[in-house]
Amino acid sequence: MPHQHLQDKAFLLLLTVVTIAFGAILWQFHGAVFWGVILAILFAPLHRKLLKRMPRRPTLAALCTLGLCLVVVILPMAAITVSLIQEATAIYERVRSGQINFGLYLQQVIAALPTWAVNLLDRLQLTSVSELQQKLSSFAVQASQFVATQALSIGQNTLEFIVSFGIMLYLLFFLLRDGASLAKRIGHATPLEEAHKRQLVGKFTTVIRATVKGNIVVAASQGALGGMIFWILGIQGPVLWGVLMAFLSLLPAVGAGLIWVPVAIYFLATGAVWQGVVLTAFGVFVIGLVDNILRPVLVGKDTKMPDYIVLISTLGGMALFGLTGFVIGPVIAALFMASWDLFAPSAETDAPALLHNPE
Repeated sequence: MPHQHLQDKAFLLLLTVVTIAFGAILWQFHGAVFWGVILAILFAPLHRKLLKRMPRRPTLAALCTLGLCLVVVILPMAAITVSLIQEATAIYERVRSGQINFGLYLQQVIAALPTWAVNLLDRLQLTSVSELQQKLSSFAVQASQFVATQALSIGQNTLEFIVSFGIMLYLLFFLLRDGASLAKRIGHATPLEEAHKRQLVGKFTTVIRATVKGNIVVAASQGALGGMIFWILGIQGPVLWGVLMAFLSLLPAVGAGLIWVPVAIYFLATGAVWQGVVLTAFGVFVIGLVDNILRPVLVGKDTKMPDYIVLISTLGGMALFGLTGFVIGPVIAALFMASWDLFAPSAETDAPALLHNPE
């Protein structure tokens, strides 16, 4: 018995070490692996339908699913990225050359304010035009420089990007083709009861699908609508501002408004009344309602998590893991809640026995 106990400890130590080592090897391409797994989960229902039509051709079914994924998701993202790089670089050059001067725009807004508003801002020490101009201009230059630098880094790291992209597609193909058998092997190796494993896996896949589909649909809708209204109103860089609104829409309630509200204020303050009114009405009643209507339906309904948990886990996940955190955060929150739900009945069952026999 002592010898067997020692062997068990040695085996667990070996299992832990090789798992950590394997994770360290994969970490270099963790983004490619992560999105390969996410896309495999999202497109698994479609792959199963194709597999029913060609049950003896799993490789062909996986290739067809991969092709549809390329057409529906990856090629549109590539086209948007190219346009984003062009517009971000152009706007950065205009800001650096002085053609776009955010400090001047701020001065025009302050000059158009009524006297009582200016006095209120004076008491709050917010109308030092020179200081505000300097800070705003500095922030604008840094922000546009950051966007342009990040966009240009994609081109500079072309080889790394191509390798990661190739790994993602390669992994996605095999996960689609062999994902079911791989999931069974992982399930057999997991030391939990079958009912618990089914509940956790079901929760995991449901949250991933709901979070990714819901947030992406909301972000794409708000970004497309925001870019469209900016294009109609003749604002420079509609694709860039639309993409920024899409990213910021991951922050519920206030996200896209961080872009269109200042523009609407500038229009109203500088006499472009109809543009300001149109942008304000469109932002409140169209862009805003997309978030208020679609997000609870697509995210909260399927995940069966309270809205405040979805919000906090999304923000915390993005703060900790970056952009991919909008998926990782809610998934961790859902697994946390599901694990405690599994623990609670067993704890209640064990409680009477502990009361009668505390030792």
